Amino acid sequence: MKHRKIEPSGFLSNFVKCFWYYETNNTEVQHTILPDGYFDLIAEFKKEILTTVKLTGIWTKPKDIQVSENTKFFAIRFKLPAIEYLFQKELKSILDTTVNLSFSFWNINKYKHDEFESFVSHTISQLETSLKYLHQIDNRKLKLFEIIYQQKTKTVSEISNEVIWNSRQINRYFQSHYGISLKEFINIVRCNATYPEISNGNLNPHSNYFDQAHFIKQIRKYTGVTPKELNKNKNDRFLQLSREVKI
Repeated sequence: MKHRKIEPSGFLSNFVKCFWYYETNNTEVQHTILPDGYFDLIAEFKKEILTTVKLTGIWTKPKDIQVSENTKFFAIRFKLPAIEYLFQKELKSILDTTVNLSFSFWNINKYKHDEFESFVSHTISQLETSLKYLHQIDNRKLKLFEIIYQQKTKTVSEISNEVIWNSRQINRYFQSHYGISLKEFINIVRCNATYPEISNGNLNPHSNYFDQAHFIKQIRKYTGVTPKELNKNKNDRFLQLSREVKI
């Protein structure tokens, strides 16, 4: 198994977390995808042939997947504002599931299985051009997600005060576009922030949790297992806790 990621810079980083690549060898593998507060566009190549292009929703619970031998993924991990400004869609309808897209979406079918770097560079250029032609971007939303993803504040009321946006209006926005509440999204992002710590053996409560019991309860809620089981990560079951392998 090999995987890597490339992070964008500049204004695009408000919408894209990273581009990522994944490859299996001649062995089928099992993984569990954990909630992380992002959504993905994934192109799957099996035995060097493009077989699937799909968009995921937000995961609110762990998802078991089986990856065939000799499979490669080209993917983009998006921050939530991307669905509104780059896709002109909503994620509510595909919460905890996926939807297939055309192979020609964003010209993905033009890339071969070994052209990940080209896919990244060309897609970055395409997305940056698209953003230039947007008529208006609500800066409150960009600030809202910056605060949440960087965990600058802990509560809904604190976020509401920071972005000068009524908490009820924010929740309506989240429910209509993403199908979850702001509070649940904050909890998912908080949980995701603990994965690197847990992977490195830190099983003590994260600073944003009340105590050890609250920490374990929240981790179990969104991953299905305890922090100790996540740390063991047998057979790289939890891909988000696995070490990146350069290719």
